[in-house]
Amino acid sequence: MHLSTLAASSLLAGVAYAYGAPGSCSGACNMHDPALIRRESDGTYFRFSTGNRISYASAPAIEGPWAVLGSILPDGSSIDLPGNDDLWAPDVQYVDGTYYAYYSVSTFGSQNSAIGVATSSSMDPGTWTDHGSTGIRSDSSKNYNAIDGNLFYDAASSTYLMSFGSFWGNLYQAPMKNPPTSVAGSSYNVAFEPEGAHAVEAAYLYQYGSWYYLFYSEGSCCGYDANMPAAGEEYKIKACRSSSPTGGFVDADGVSCTAGGGTVVLESHDNVYGPGGQGIFTDPTLGPVLYYHYVDTNVGYGDGQKLFGWNVIDFSSGWPVV
Repeated sequence: MHLSTLAASSLLAGVAYAYGAPGSCSGACNMHDPALIRRESDGTYFRFSTGNRISYASAPAIEGPWAVLGSILPDGSSIDLPGNDDLWAPDVQYVDGTYYAYYSVSTFGSQNSAIGVATSSSMDPGTWTDHGSTGIRSDSSKNYNAIDGNLFYDAASSTYLMSFGSFWGNLYQAPMKNPPTSVAGSSYNVAFEPEGAHAVEAAYLYQYGSWYYLFYSEGSCCGYDANMPAAGEEYKIKACRSSSPTGGFVDADGVSCTAGGGTVVLESHDNVYGPGGQGIFTDPTLGPVLYYHYVDTNVGYGDGQKLFGWNVIDFSSGWPVV
């Protein structure tokens, strides 16, 4: 049944969904901060993740079986910052015949960070070229942390945008040049949680119909086996939407995303705990798919035990529903 936007807003605000279980995964399913893409030439799926200087794997289908291919940058990044041999939070996009893999250089809890990029025409092992920094960098003088980059192409304005950020001032955005290897202008805030630790990160911008949806993760992401967060303070996935890709994002109750707004899309349920680090992939058969990492409470809470999760996502109400 298709609900009106008003009815959907009331439903989202007042009722907890019975979330579906993650889709099946076989092969190499342990990973953190996934990025998912499908090769144009042959339909092979590629999944990128934090660790091993951006580890990546391939599979014939989203379910797998996933086979590890190695690292896209086995020598690390050319960015001269601590953490340049331990790269985080990839985002992979296809632009005019080339695959762009964005990555973060930082150390845990630091604001001394940068977003870099590597490219390949095929995504085959050994074909990635590092281009270093995109020019999106941060230090203690900035209001943001330059990690968790996500590239978006706005066809209406023929503009590339980079959304990014973690903690501090939360999520920011900046225009990118074409081709999108470097930043083209100043950064501006698109989401902020004013309460608590400002634990918002992992922006992902996705267009469905006339709406632009800003997905992000909020809460404690890591180290659950050593320091369990209070109930409800673990990672979860939220979203706001706007008629513009560059701002004005609000949640289902109309609260601005820059004033603590955000509608929950997926949270802990059943044996799924702390889902986050998400993205949206338009599958040619399944349609829009929300992908993320999570821990299976039947397996363990360690960071090395995080699993690849995915669910078909429904936008028919005007808001994303798992």
